[in-house]
Amino acid sequence: MVADAALRADLVVVGAGVAGLTAAVRAAEAGMSVVVLNKGRGWRPDDLDPGTATYFAQGGIAVVEPDNDEDSVALHTRDTVVAGAGLTDEVATASILGDGFAAVSTLIDWGARFDRGSDGRFLRTREGGHSVRRVIHAGGDATGAQVQRSLATRALSHARIRVIDESHAQQVLLSADGTAVGVRIGSGDGHTSDILAPTTVLATGGAGHMYRATTNPLGSTGDGIALAYSAGAAVADMEFIQFHPTMLYRSGVRGRRTLITEALRGEGAILVDVDGHSVTDGVHPLGDLAPRDVVAHAVTTAMARTGAEHVYLDARHISDFARRFPTVTAGVAVIGVDPSTDLIPVVPGAHYLCGGIVTDAAGATSIPGLYAAGEVARTGLHGANRLASNSLLEGLVMGRRVADAAIGRKGGAAPSNGPVAATELPIAPRGDLQNQMSDHAALSRDHIGLSSLAEYLQSAPRRRPRTATDHEDAALTVTALLVVHAALARKESRGCHHRTDEPGA
Repeated sequence: MVADAALRADLVVVGAGVAGLTAAVRAAEAGMSVVVLNKGRGWRPDDLDPGTATYFAQGGIAVVEPDNDEDSVALHTRDTVVAGAGLTDEVATASILGDGFAAVSTLIDWGARFDRGSDGRFLRTREGGHSVRRVIHAGGDATGAQVQRSLATRALSHARIRVIDESHAQQVLLSADGTAVGVRIGSGDGHTSDILAPTTVLATGGAGHMYRATTNPLGSTGDGIALAYSAGAAVADMEFIQFHPTMLYRSGVRGRRTLITEALRGEGAILVDVDGHSVTDGVHPLGDLAPRDVVAHAVTTAMARTGAEHVYLDARHISDFARRFPTVTAGVAVIGVDPSTDLIPVVPGAHYLCGGIVTDAAGATSIPGLYAAGEVARTGLHGANRLASNSLLEGLVMGRRVADAAIGRKGGAAPSNGPVAATELPIAPRGDLQNQMSDHAALSRDHIGLSSLAEYLQSAPRRRPRTATDHEDAALTVTALLVVHAALARKESRGCHHRTDEPGA
Protein backbone atom coordinates (compact mmCIF):
# COMPACT_ATOMS: atom_id res chain seq x y z
CA MET A 1 0.00 0.00 0.00
CA VAL A 2 1.16 3.50 -0.82
CA ALA A 3 0.09 6.23 1.61
CA ASP A 4 -1.02 9.60 0.25
CA ALA A 5 -1.05 12.89 2.13
CA ALA A 6 -3.84 13.33 4.66
CA LEU A 7 -6.91 15.46 4.00
CA ARG A 8 -8.45 17.56 6.76
CA ALA A 9 -12.06 18.55 7.32
CA ASP A 10 -14.43 19.56 10.10
CA LEU A 11 -16.46 16.38 9.55
CA VAL A 12 -15.91 13.10 7.72
CA VAL A 13 -18.95 10.99 6.89
CA VAL A 14 -18.61 7.35 5.85
CA GLY A 15 -21.66 6.51 3.75
CA ALA A 16 -23.86 8.32 1.24
CA GLY A 17 -27.40 7.24 2.11
CA VAL A 18 -30.12 9.12 3.96
CA ALA A 19 -28.31 9.48 7.29
CA GLY A 20 -24.89 10.30 5.87
CA LEU A 21 -26.04 12.87 3.32
CA THR A 22 -28.45 14.50 5.77
CA ALA A 23 -25.55 14.95 8.19
CA ALA A 24 -23.27 16.26 5.46
CA VAL A 25 -25.73 18.82 4.09
CA ARG A 26 -26.82 20.10 7.50
CA ALA A 27 -23.21 20.49 8.65
CA ALA A 28 -22.13 22.18 5.42
CA GLU A 29 -25.00 24.65 5.60
CA ALA A 30 -23.75 25.58 9.05
CA GLY A 31 -20.34 26.46 7.58
CA MET A 32 -18.54 23.15 8.14
CA SER A 33 -16.11 21.58 5.68
CA VAL A 34 -17.28 18.02 5.03
CA VAL A 35 -15.81 14.98 3.32
CA VAL A 36 -18.25 12.22 2.35
CA LEU A 37 -16.85 8.79 1.56
CA ASN A 38 -18.98 6.91 -0.96
CA LYS A 39 -18.02 3.29 -1.51
CA GLY A 40 -19.92 3.21 -4.80
CA ARG A 41 -19.44 4.98 -8.08
CA GLY A 42 -20.32 8.62 -8.54
CA TRP A 43 -24.04 9.36 -8.29
CA ARG A 44 -25.97 10.43 -11.39
CA PRO A 45 -29.60 11.61 -11.53
CA ASP A 46 -30.48 8.72 -13.87
CA ASP A 47 -28.62 6.07 -11.85
CA LEU A 48 -30.92 3.10 -11.17
CA ASP A 49 -28.51 1.45 -8.71
CA PRO A 50 -26.55 4.02 -6.67
CA GLY A 51 -25.50 1.40 -4.11
CA THR A 52 -27.39 2.69 -1.06
CA ALA A 53 -30.24 0.94 0.72
CA THR A 54 -31.98 4.32 0.93
CA TYR A 55 -32.56 4.34 -2.82
CA PHE A 56 -34.38 1.00 -2.74
CA ALA A 57 -36.75 1.89 0.12
CA GLN A 58 -40.25 1.68 -1.35
CA GLY A 59 -42.99 2.06 1.24
CA GLY A 60 -42.34 5.52 2.61
CA ILE A 61 -41.63 7.48 5.78
CA ALA A 62 -43.68 6.94 8.90
CA VAL A 63 -44.26 10.40 10.34
CA VAL A 64 -46.93 12.16 12.35
CA GLU A 65 -48.24 15.40 10.90
CA PRO A 66 -48.94 17.88 13.71
CA ASP A 67 -52.42 18.71 12.41
CA ASN A 68 -53.54 15.10 11.98
CA ASP A 69 -56.32 14.52 14.52
CA GLU A 70 -56.23 10.75 13.88
CA ASP A 71 -52.60 10.33 14.91
CA SER A 72 -50.06 11.42 17.50
CA VAL A 73 -46.43 10.88 18.42
CA ALA A 74 -47.65 8.97 21.47
CA LEU A 75 -49.59 6.54 19.23
CA HIS A 76 -46.65 6.18 16.86
CA THR A 77 -44.43 5.48 19.87
CA ARG A 78 -46.84 2.86 21.16
CA ASP A 79 -46.90 1.08 17.81
CA THR A 80 -43.10 1.15 17.66
CA VAL A 81 -42.73 -0.20 21.19
CA VAL A 82 -45.19 -3.02 20.52
CA ALA A 83 -43.37 -4.02 17.33
CA GLY A 84 -40.05 -3.94 19.21
CA ALA A 85 -41.16 -6.86 21.41
CA GLY A 86 -40.14 -5.40 24.74
CA LEU A 87 -36.64 -4.17 23.86
CA THR A 88 -37.44 -0.74 22.45
CA ASP A 89 -36.12 2.26 24.40
CA GLU A 90 -39.35 4.20 24.85
CA VAL A 91 -37.66 7.48 25.77
CA ALA A 92 -35.34 7.41 22.75
CA THR A 93 -38.23 6.35 20.54
CA ALA A 94 -40.51 9.20 21.57
CA SER A 95 -37.65 11.65 21.06
CA ILE A 96 -36.75 10.44 17.57
CA LEU A 97 -40.35 10.17 16.39
CA GLY A 98 -41.15 13.55 17.91
CA ASP A 99 -38.47 15.18 15.74
CA GLY A 100 -39.70 13.40 12.62
CA PHE A 101 -41.92 16.05 11.08
CA ALA A 102 -39.28 18.75 11.41
CA ALA A 103 -36.75 16.48 9.70
CA VAL A 104 -39.15 15.68 6.87
CA SER A 105 -39.98 19.37 6.47
CA THR A 106 -36.28 20.17 6.07
CA LEU A 107 -35.97 17.44 3.45
CA ILE A 108 -38.84 19.05 1.55
CA ASP A 109 -37.09 22.41 1.81
CA TRP A 110 -34.07 20.70 0.22
CA GLY A 111 -36.14 19.65 -2.78
CA ALA A 112 -37.90 16.38 -1.94
CA ARG A 113 -41.43 15.98 -3.27
CA PHE A 114 -44.00 13.66 -1.74
CA ASP A 115 -47.32 12.46 -3.13
CA ARG A 116 -50.21 14.75 -2.23
CA GLY A 117 -53.95 14.72 -2.75
CA SER A 118 -56.10 17.35 -4.43
CA ASP A 119 -56.31 19.14 -1.08
CA GLY A 120 -52.53 19.53 -0.96
CA ARG A 121 -52.10 17.17 2.00
CA PHE A 122 -49.78 14.20 2.02
CA LEU A 123 -51.24 10.96 0.76
CA ARG A 124 -50.74 8.33 3.44
CA THR A 125 -50.75 4.56 3.48
CA ARG A 126 -50.68 1.99 6.26
CA GLU A 127 -48.11 -0.73 6.82
CA GLY A 128 -47.63 -3.65 9.20
CA GLY A 129 -47.82 -2.80 12.90
CA HIS A 130 -49.23 0.70 12.39
CA SER A 131 -52.57 1.62 13.97
CA VAL A 132 -53.38 4.27 11.36
CA ARG A 133 -52.37 5.45 7.90
CA ARG A 134 -49.25 7.52 8.68
CA VAL A 135 -46.75 6.50 5.99
CA ILE A 136 -46.15 9.25 3.44
CA HIS A 137 -44.65 8.29 0.08
CA ALA A 138 -43.19 9.63 -3.14
CA GLY A 139 -43.62 8.44 -6.70
CA GLY A 140 -46.06 5.80 -5.48
CA ASP A 141 -43.51 3.29 -4.21
CA ALA A 142 -40.30 5.16 -5.07
CA THR A 143 -39.84 7.05 -1.80
CA GLY A 144 -36.25 6.02 -1.24
CA ALA A 145 -35.28 7.06 -4.75
CA GLN A 146 -36.81 10.50 -4.14
CA VAL A 147 -34.98 10.88 -0.82
CA GLN A 148 -31.66 9.76 -2.31
CA ARG A 149 -32.04 12.00 -5.36
CA SER A 150 -32.92 15.07 -3.31
CA LEU A 151 -30.08 14.64 -0.83
CA ALA A 152 -27.48 13.74 -3.45
CA THR A 153 -28.40 16.73 -5.60
CA ARG A 154 -28.14 19.04 -2.59
CA ALA A 155 -24.84 17.56 -1.41
CA LEU A 156 -23.13 17.54 -4.80
CA SER A 157 -24.04 21.18 -5.40
CA HIS A 158 -22.61 22.36 -2.08
CA ALA A 159 -19.19 24.00 -2.17
CA ARG A 160 -18.30 22.85 1.34
CA ILE A 161 -18.93 19.16 0.65
CA ARG A 162 -16.35 16.97 -1.05
CA VAL A 163 -17.58 13.51 -2.07
CA ILE A 164 -14.92 10.88 -2.68
CA ASP A 165 -16.40 8.04 -4.73
CA GLU A 166 -15.13 4.47 -4.92
CA SER A 167 -13.40 4.90 -1.58
CA HIS A 168 -13.37 2.14 0.99
CA ALA A 169 -12.96 2.98 4.68
CA GLN A 170 -10.44 0.54 6.14
CA GLN A 171 -9.94 1.78 9.68
CA VAL A 172 -11.10 4.33 12.23
CA LEU A 173 -8.06 6.36 13.24
CA LEU A 174 -7.54 6.90 16.95
CA SER A 175 -5.31 9.35 18.80
CA ALA A 176 -3.14 8.28 21.71
CA ASP A 177 -5.99 8.96 24.17
CA GLY A 178 -8.48 6.82 22.23
CA THR A 179 -10.35 9.64 20.48
CA ALA A 180 -11.47 9.09 16.90
CA VAL A 181 -9.62 11.50 14.61
CA GLY A 182 -10.74 10.31 11.19
CA VAL A 183 -10.56 7.30 8.90
CA ARG A 184 -8.08 5.57 6.63
CA ILE A 185 -9.40 4.83 3.17
CA GLY A 186 -8.19 2.72 0.31
CA SER A 187 -8.70 2.98 -3.42
CA GLY A 188 -8.63 0.43 -6.19
CA ASP A 189 -5.08 1.34 -7.24
CA GLY A 190 -3.55 0.26 -3.93
CA HIS A 191 -3.19 3.73 -2.42
CA THR A 192 -4.35 4.65 1.06
CA SER A 193 -4.98 8.06 2.55
CA ASP A 194 -6.16 9.49 5.83
CA ILE A 195 -9.12 11.83 6.26
CA LEU A 196 -8.63 13.70 9.53
CA ALA A 197 -11.48 15.45 11.34
CA PRO A 198 -12.62 16.23 14.89
CA THR A 199 -15.82 14.27 14.20
CA THR A 200 -16.29 11.04 12.28
CA VAL A 201 -19.74 9.70 11.39
CA LEU A 202 -20.36 6.11 10.35
CA ALA A 203 -23.48 5.87 8.18
CA THR A 204 -22.70 2.73 6.21
CA GLY A 205 -26.05 0.93 6.36
CA GLY A 206 -26.59 -2.74 7.08
CA ALA A 207 -25.21 -6.19 6.37
CA GLY A 208 -27.78 -8.03 4.27
CA HIS A 209 -25.10 -9.75 2.20
CA MET A 210 -24.34 -12.05 5.09
CA TYR A 211 -27.15 -14.09 3.51
CA ARG A 212 -27.68 -15.75 0.14
CA ALA A 213 -30.61 -13.49 -0.75
CA THR A 214 -31.40 -10.00 0.51
CA THR A 215 -33.28 -6.85 -0.39
CA ASN A 216 -30.07 -4.85 0.26
CA PRO A 217 -27.75 -3.42 -2.41
CA LEU A 218 -24.39 -5.07 -3.02
CA GLY A 219 -22.53 -2.68 -0.71
CA SER A 220 -24.41 -3.76 2.45
CA THR A 221 -21.54 -5.76 3.91
CA GLY A 222 -21.38 -4.65 7.55
CA ASP A 223 -18.50 -2.23 6.99
CA GLY A 224 -19.46 0.25 9.70
CA ILE A 225 -20.09 -2.44 12.30
CA ALA A 226 -16.65 -3.92 11.67
CA LEU A 227 -14.94 -0.52 11.67
CA ALA A 228 -16.51 0.51 14.97
CA TYR A 229 -16.03 -2.86 16.68
CA SER A 230 -12.38 -3.05 15.62
CA ALA A 231 -11.86 0.42 17.10
CA GLY A 232 -13.39 -0.71 20.39
CA ALA A 233 -16.91 0.74 20.15
CA ALA A 234 -19.82 -1.00 21.84
CA VAL A 235 -22.36 -2.88 19.71
CA ALA A 236 -25.67 -4.42 20.82
CA ASP A 237 -28.77 -6.27 19.62
CA MET A 238 -26.88 -7.88 16.75
CA GLU A 239 -29.04 -10.99 16.89
CA PHE A 240 -32.04 -9.06 15.56
CA ILE A 241 -31.91 -9.37 11.77
CA GLN A 242 -35.26 -8.47 10.26
CA PHE A 243 -36.42 -10.57 7.33
CA HIS A 244 -38.94 -8.75 5.17
CA PRO A 245 -41.95 -11.05 4.61
CA THR A 246 -42.28 -10.28 0.91
CA MET A 247 -39.17 -10.46 -1.23
CA LEU A 248 -39.69 -11.52 -4.84
CA TYR A 249 -39.08 -15.26 -5.24
CA ARG A 250 -36.62 -16.20 -7.97
CA SER A 251 -35.33 -19.76 -7.81
CA GLY A 252 -31.57 -20.04 -7.42
CA VAL A 253 -30.86 -16.30 -7.60
CA ARG A 254 -28.31 -15.02 -5.06
CA GLY A 255 -27.65 -11.47 -3.91
CA ARG A 256 -30.10 -8.58 -4.08
CA ARG A 257 -33.67 -9.43 -4.96
CA THR A 258 -36.63 -7.13 -5.53
CA LEU A 259 -38.50 -5.95 -2.46
CA ILE A 260 -42.28 -6.14 -2.68
CA THR A 261 -43.34 -3.23 -0.51
CA GLU A 262 -45.48 -3.73 2.56
CA ALA A 263 -47.62 -0.85 1.34
CA LEU A 264 -49.34 -3.33 -1.00
CA ARG A 265 -50.80 -5.06 2.04
CA GLY A 266 -51.65 -1.65 3.43
CA GLU A 267 -53.77 -1.13 0.33
CA GLY A 268 -55.48 -4.52 0.68
CA ALA A 269 -53.20 -7.14 -0.91
CA ILE A 270 -53.31 -10.50 0.87
CA LEU A 271 -50.84 -13.34 1.37
CA VAL A 272 -52.00 -16.80 0.35
CA ASP A 273 -50.25 -20.14 0.19
CA VAL A 274 -49.96 -22.17 -3.02
CA ASP A 275 -53.34 -23.75 -2.26
CA GLY A 276 -55.00 -20.34 -2.00
CA HIS A 277 -55.42 -20.29 1.80
CA SER A 278 -54.66 -17.21 3.88
CA VAL A 279 -51.13 -17.22 5.31
CA THR A 280 -51.93 -15.16 8.41
CA ASP A 281 -55.46 -16.30 9.26
CA GLY A 282 -55.63 -16.92 13.02
CA VAL A 283 -51.99 -15.88 13.54
CA HIS A 284 -52.41 -12.27 14.71
CA PRO A 285 -55.30 -9.80 15.17
CA LEU A 286 -53.81 -7.53 12.49
CA GLY A 287 -53.60 -10.36 9.97
CA ASP A 288 -51.41 -9.45 6.99
CA LEU A 289 -50.62 -6.12 8.67
CA ALA A 290 -49.08 -7.71 11.75
CA PRO A 291 -45.44 -6.76 12.59
CA ARG A 292 -42.89 -8.09 10.13
CA ASP A 293 -41.47 -10.84 12.34
CA VAL A 294 -44.95 -12.30 12.79
CA VAL A 295 -45.77 -12.23 9.08
CA ALA A 296 -42.37 -13.60 8.04
CA HIS A 297 -42.80 -16.60 10.34
CA ALA A 298 -46.36 -17.12 9.09
CA VAL A 299 -44.98 -17.25 5.54
CA THR A 300 -42.33 -19.83 6.40
CA THR A 301 -44.90 -21.88 8.30
CA ALA A 302 -47.15 -21.90 5.23
CA MET A 303 -44.22 -22.93 3.03
CA ALA A 304 -43.40 -25.82 5.38
CA ARG A 305 -47.03 -26.88 5.51
CA THR A 306 -47.43 -26.99 1.72
CA GLY A 307 -43.90 -28.02 0.80
CA ALA A 308 -43.69 -25.06 -1.59
CA GLU A 309 -40.68 -22.77 -2.01
CA HIS A 310 -42.79 -19.61 -1.77
CA VAL A 311 -46.22 -18.16 -1.08
CA TYR A 312 -48.17 -15.64 -3.16
CA LEU A 313 -49.17 -12.03 -2.69
CA ASP A 314 -52.54 -11.38 -4.28
CA ALA A 315 -52.80 -7.73 -5.29
CA ARG A 316 -55.04 -8.21 -8.31
CA HIS A 317 -57.89 -6.16 -6.87
CA ILE A 318 -55.76 -3.01 -6.31
CA SER A 319 -56.93 -0.50 -8.90
CA ASP A 320 -54.49 1.43 -11.08
CA PHE A 321 -51.66 -0.76 -9.78
CA ALA A 322 -48.96 0.35 -12.23
CA ARG A 323 -49.42 4.03 -11.36
CA ARG A 324 -49.52 3.50 -7.59
CA PHE A 325 -46.69 0.94 -7.50
CA PRO A 326 -44.43 1.54 -10.50
CA THR A 327 -41.32 0.15 -8.78
CA VAL A 328 -42.98 -3.16 -7.95
CA THR A 329 -44.51 -3.32 -11.43
CA ALA A 330 -41.09 -2.99 -13.05
CA GLY A 331 -39.47 -5.40 -10.59
CA VAL A 332 -41.89 -8.28 -11.12
CA ALA A 333 -41.98 -7.76 -14.89
CA VAL A 334 -38.50 -9.32 -14.93
CA ILE A 335 -40.08 -12.70 -14.20
CA GLY A 336 -43.07 -12.08 -16.45
CA VAL A 337 -45.61 -11.24 -13.75
CA ASP A 338 -48.33 -8.62 -14.19
CA PRO A 339 -49.69 -7.79 -10.69
CA SER A 340 -53.03 -6.71 -12.09
CA THR A 341 -53.71 -10.24 -13.36
CA ASP A 342 -51.12 -12.52 -11.71
CA LEU A 343 -50.20 -13.60 -8.22
CA ILE A 344 -46.74 -12.45 -7.08
CA PRO A 345 -44.46 -15.23 -5.72
CA VAL A 346 -42.74 -14.06 -2.52
CA VAL A 347 -40.49 -15.32 0.28
CA PRO A 348 -38.95 -13.67 3.35
CA GLY A 349 -35.57 -12.04 2.68
CA ALA A 350 -32.80 -10.53 4.81
CA HIS A 351 -33.73 -6.88 5.06
CA TYR A 352 -32.64 -4.83 8.08
CA LEU A 353 -30.20 -4.89 10.98
CA CYS A 354 -32.17 -3.77 14.04
CA GLY A 355 -29.10 -3.59 16.29
CA GLY A 356 -25.70 -2.10 15.62
CA ILE A 357 -23.26 0.41 17.06
CA VAL A 358 -24.60 1.67 20.38
CA THR A 359 -25.25 5.43 20.37
CA ASP A 360 -26.83 7.97 22.65
CA ALA A 361 -29.58 10.39 21.64
CA ALA A 362 -27.07 12.55 19.75
CA GLY A 363 -25.56 9.63 17.83
CA ALA A 364 -22.38 9.47 19.93
CA THR A 365 -20.75 6.05 20.28
CA SER A 366 -18.63 4.87 23.20
CA ILE A 367 -15.54 6.31 21.45
CA PRO A 368 -15.09 10.10 21.74
CA GLY A 369 -15.34 11.77 18.36
CA LEU A 370 -17.02 8.78 16.69
CA TYR A 371 -20.72 8.97 15.81
CA ALA A 372 -23.10 6.63 13.99
CA ALA A 373 -26.45 7.18 12.29
CA GLY A 374 -28.93 5.17 10.26
CA GLU A 375 -29.13 1.40 10.01
CA VAL A 376 -25.58 0.92 11.29
CA ALA A 377 -26.54 2.45 14.65
CA ARG A 378 -28.45 1.05 17.59
CA THR A 379 -30.39 3.99 19.05
CA GLY A 380 -33.00 1.90 20.86
CA LEU A 381 -35.72 2.78 18.36
CA HIS A 382 -36.11 -0.67 16.82
CA GLY A 383 -35.72 -3.03 19.75
CA ALA A 384 -36.16 -6.64 18.67
CA ASN A 385 -38.04 -5.84 15.46
CA ARG A 386 -38.26 -2.63 13.43
CA LEU A 387 -41.65 -1.07 12.73
CA ALA A 388 -42.20 -0.59 9.00
CA SER A 389 -41.05 2.74 7.49
CA ASN A 390 -39.34 3.96 10.66
CA SER A 391 -35.92 3.58 9.03
CA LEU A 392 -35.91 6.58 6.69
CA LEU A 393 -37.32 8.70 9.49
CA GLU A 394 -34.55 7.61 11.86
CA GLY A 395 -31.93 8.36 9.19
CA LEU A 396 -33.26 11.88 8.71
CA VAL A 397 -33.54 12.65 12.43
CA MET A 398 -30.24 11.11 13.50
CA GLY A 399 -28.43 12.56 10.49
CA ARG A 400 -29.46 16.00 11.73
CA ARG A 401 -28.42 15.19 15.28
CA VAL A 402 -24.93 13.95 14.45
CA ALA A 403 -24.44 17.05 12.29
CA ASP A 404 -25.44 19.24 15.22
CA ALA A 405 -22.98 17.37 17.44
CA ALA A 406 -20.24 17.91 14.85
CA ILE A 407 -21.07 21.62 14.67
CA GLY A 408 -20.56 21.81 18.42
CA ARG A 409 -17.19 20.07 18.07
CA LYS A 410 -15.91 22.28 15.24
CA GLY A 411 -12.39 23.50 15.82
CA GLY A 412 -11.44 20.56 18.00
CA ALA A 413 -8.11 18.90 17.52
CA ALA A 414 -7.69 16.40 14.70
CA PRO A 415 -4.06 15.37 15.13
CA SER A 416 -2.22 13.44 12.48
CA ASN A 417 -2.35 9.76 13.13
CA GLY A 418 0.85 7.78 13.33
CA PRO A 419 1.60 4.73 11.19
CA VAL A 420 -1.03 2.02 11.53
CA ALA A 421 0.24 -1.52 11.26
CA ALA A 422 -1.62 -3.71 8.77
CA THR A 423 -3.11 -6.71 10.52
CA GLU A 424 -4.30 -10.11 9.49
CA LEU A 425 -8.06 -10.60 9.81
CA PRO A 426 -10.36 -13.64 9.57
CA ILE A 427 -11.87 -13.66 6.08
CA ALA A 428 -14.39 -16.38 5.27
CA PRO A 429 -15.17 -16.99 1.58
CA ARG A 430 -18.30 -14.94 0.92
CA GLY A 431 -20.35 -17.69 -0.72
CA ASP A 432 -19.60 -20.15 2.07
CA LEU A 433 -20.38 -17.54 4.74
CA GLN A 434 -23.70 -16.71 3.08
CA ASN A 435 -24.66 -20.37 2.88
CA GLN A 436 -23.78 -21.00 6.52
CA MET A 437 -25.59 -17.89 7.76
CA SER A 438 -28.66 -18.70 5.64
CA ASP A 439 -28.78 -22.25 6.95
CA HIS A 440 -28.11 -21.57 10.64
CA ALA A 441 -28.70 -17.90 11.52
CA ALA A 442 -31.61 -16.71 9.41
CA LEU A 443 -35.28 -16.62 10.43
CA SER A 444 -34.90 -19.65 12.72
CA ARG A 445 -31.87 -20.65 14.82
CA ASP A 446 -30.92 -23.29 17.37
CA HIS A 447 -27.95 -23.92 19.63
CA ILE A 448 -26.46 -26.73 17.55
CA GLY A 449 -26.55 -24.79 14.29
CA LEU A 450 -25.31 -21.56 15.84
CA SER A 451 -22.45 -23.33 17.63
CA SER A 452 -21.37 -24.99 14.40
CA LEU A 453 -21.55 -21.64 12.63
CA ALA A 454 -19.49 -19.93 15.34
CA GLU A 455 -16.81 -22.58 15.00
CA TYR A 456 -16.77 -22.15 11.22
CA LEU A 457 -16.40 -18.37 11.42
CA GLN A 458 -13.77 -18.47 14.16
CA SER A 459 -11.65 -20.84 12.09
CA ALA A 460 -11.82 -18.67 8.95
CA PRO A 461 -8.37 -18.18 7.36
CA ARG A 462 -6.60 -15.06 8.57
CA ARG A 463 -4.86 -12.84 6.06
CA ARG A 464 -4.16 -9.22 5.32
CA PRO A 465 -6.96 -7.57 3.28
CA ARG A 466 -5.59 -6.06 0.11
CA THR A 467 -8.55 -5.28 -2.14
CA ALA A 468 -11.91 -3.63 -1.52
CA THR A 469 -13.54 -7.06 -1.77
CA ASP A 470 -11.13 -8.40 0.86
CA HIS A 471 -12.15 -5.62 3.24
CA GLU A 472 -15.84 -6.29 2.60
CA ASP A 473 -15.40 -10.02 3.21
CA ALA A 474 -13.48 -9.30 6.41
CA ALA A 475 -16.31 -6.98 7.53
CA LEU A 476 -18.89 -9.65 6.74
CA THR A 477 -16.93 -12.20 8.77
CA VAL A 478 -16.63 -9.92 11.81
CA THR A 479 -20.28 -8.86 11.61
CA ALA A 480 -21.47 -12.45 11.21
CA LEU A 481 -19.49 -13.48 14.29
CA LEU A 482 -21.15 -10.70 16.29
CA VAL A 483 -24.59 -11.84 15.10
CA VAL A 484 -23.91 -15.48 15.94
CA HIS A 485 -22.48 -14.80 19.40
CA ALA A 486 -25.44 -12.55 20.22
CA ALA A 487 -27.87 -15.19 18.95
CA LEU A 488 -26.21 -17.85 21.09
CA ALA A 489 -26.36 -15.62 24.15
CA ARG A 490 -30.08 -14.82 23.83
CA LYS A 491 -31.70 -18.06 24.91
CA GLU A 492 -35.25 -17.07 24.06
CA SER A 493 -37.32 -16.24 21.02
CA ARG A 494 -38.03 -12.52 20.78
CA GLY A 495 -38.96 -10.32 17.86
CA CYS A 496 -37.01 -11.30 14.77
CA HIS A 497 -34.71 -13.61 16.77
CA HIS A 498 -36.40 -17.02 16.74
CA ARG A 499 -34.80 -19.88 18.66
CA THR A 500 -36.54 -23.14 17.76
CA ASP A 501 -34.98 -24.75 20.85
CA GLU A 502 -35.99 -22.03 23.33
CA PRO A 503 -39.34 -20.62 24.55
CA GLY A 504 -40.83 -17.42 23.21
CA ALA A 505 -40.84 -14.11 25.03
